Order: sequence, then structure tokens, then C-alpha cells
Amino acid sequence: KYGWPEDIWFHVDKLSSAHVYLSMRKGLTIEDIPKEVLIDCVQLVKNNSIQGNTFSGPKTGGMDVGQIGFHRHKVKIVAVEKKINEIVNRLEKTKDERYPDLAAEKKAQIQDLKKKYKDDIKKKRELDELK
Repeated sequence: KYGWPEDIWFHVDKLSSAHVYLSMRKGLTIEDIPKEVLIDCVQLVKNNSIQGNTFSGPKTGGMDVGQIGFHRHKVKIVAVEKKINEIVNRLEKTKDERYPDLAAEKKAQIQDLKKKYKDDIKKKRELDELK
């Protein structure tokens, strides 16, 4: 609800799991995520799901290991066959948990944009008066 359209979140489909929220620069999409970062995100999600951590899937009948599927064109499914401890351990060592107030951040950002817009209009009027 309070995220930005360009940001991406990961979770284990149909199972209880942690959510990994990847903040993206404006104009970038899921296709622009480096493969290494994508693997890190899905490994974190799998590791932090009690059921997903022990589950070797999810897959549909004809999917190869690591194959990506699309659902409703906004969801990208990445099949993770197994947890890779080296990746999870590396990421856990650099863990930095934050509990941001996304509603307040979004509200502040919108207010900043409105202020900038008003300032731009004021400067334009001043320039017009000078002419």
C-alpha cells in the first residue's frame, strides 16, 4: 500500500514466510535486477520460511530447476530447489533490520514534491514579473 511502484517484494508463495522488500531506482524493473541479487533475495525468503525452508519447490509439471514463470504479468515466480547455506550465512552476517514507517515516508515525499512544485511556480511568476 505504501511502497513505490518500482519497488519489489519477495515471499514464498502460499506459505508463511518473511518478506524481502527490494527498493528499486525509478525507471528500473524486475528485469533489471542482477542475477546475484535476485538469488540473494529468494534465498533469504526461503531461509526465513519454516515450511519453505524444507520444501523443494514449488514447481509446475514441466518446469526445469531455476526456471521462471509469469503470473498476471506483475508476479515473477522463481523456483528455488534448495537453500544455499553459503549465501544465507553471508547475508546474515550483514543483517540490518529496519522497521520503517512507509506511510510517513511516502507522505513526506509527496509533501516535498508539492512544495517543490509550488516553489517552481513561484519562481516562474517572479521571472515573468521581471520580464
